[in-house]
Amino acid sequence: MIGTLTNVGAVLAGSAIGAAAGSRFPDRFRETIMAALGLVTMTIGIRETLASDEFPLVLGAVLLGTVLGEALRIEAGLESFGAMLQRRFTPGDGIHIDVDAPETAVPVRGRAGFAEGFVIASLVFCVGPLLIVGSIEDGLGNPDLLLVKAALDGFASIAFASVYGWGVAASVIPIILLQGGIALGAGALEGVLTEPMLAALGTAGGILLLGIALRLLDLKKVRVANMLPAIVLAPLFVRWWG
Repeated sequence: MIGTLTNVGAVLAGSAIGAAAGSRFPDRFRETIMAALGLVTMTIGIRETLASDEFPLVLGAVLLGTVLGEALRIEAGLESFGAMLQRRFTPGDGIHIDVDAPETAVPVRGRAGFAEGFVIASLVFCVGPLLIVGSIEDGLGNPDLLLVKAALDGFASIAFASVYGWGVAASVIPIILLQGGIALGAGALEGVLTEPMLAALGTAGGILLLGIALRLLDLKKVRVANMLPAIVLAPLFVRWWG
């Protein structure tokens, strides 16, 4: 669990630095930072979508996963959870969110919403094969991959928190649950996930990252969290029919 704990510490430290520095940045700085984050996320997403040779299966997984996610209203649940954390820990600093119409949320004091920061950061930090593989190896006693992820997430959290504030720090909750859970179950997962399955997971994750990029660039508010079931379905589809 060393890798997971380090990852959590890096995100918390980066969030503290970014949140403290963000209020000192003029709006034009924050706008440019958001654009840069969007472009970097889009670049990573494009690279990840090329990982798998089983693209039709991944596409089917994404479509079915999106239908399931919309039915379960995963993003509305995450936003409600983020809004609850905002009311609990940062009353008066953030936005009021109507989960049925989140696009009507109004930022307070020029900062993007706590819940939006929580959702965006959680998706970025918890989507991708590095989390799966790194957590398995961490559970088996080799934290190296998660230490690399911790460094990447730490720097990213500085940039995110400079725009979104303390909502980014709340993303450590899904990090602990996902990475910690996978690390604890590493023995059972070892050898189950083949290279093609991991590649399919990477491609599905890349598609989700492209959706996140569109949000960061303020082009379209894609409900990326509702596509999360695709992360599970893509490797399963490859295992069954690849």
